[in-house]
Amino acid sequence: MQTLGDRLRELRNKADLSLRELARELGVVTAAHLSDIEFGRRYPSDDLLQRLATFFKVPLEDLRKLDSRPPIEEIKQAARRDPRFGYAFRRLVDQNVSASDILEFVEQRADDSETE
Repeated sequence: MQTLGDRLRELRNKADLSLRELARELGVVTAAHLSDIEFGRRYPSDDLLQRLATFFKVPLEDLRKLDSRPPIEEIKQAARRDPRFGYAFRRLVDQNVSASDILEFVEQRADDSETE
């Protein structure tokens, strides 16, 4: 499965740009930061992701689909709506349950509720 970093590296290589050249073109980020994004050590801000999509002339949504971060805003909203959700989430984190395990569980529950 292609990651966001893989896709950005592919687009950069297709444009025949080094990390430094791309950073200079964007004007808002360093080559080291872009390298960290390509290797999955960091994630771009919404603004940077938009700039990258615009620069490479690709739909923003295509890049967002490859972003593997957990949906933090959705988690925050759910915790505001129901404090029990926030408590449950904190318990899972305290027990070292990974974000991917949590998302897998949520997706499975959503699939189960659709078939009921």
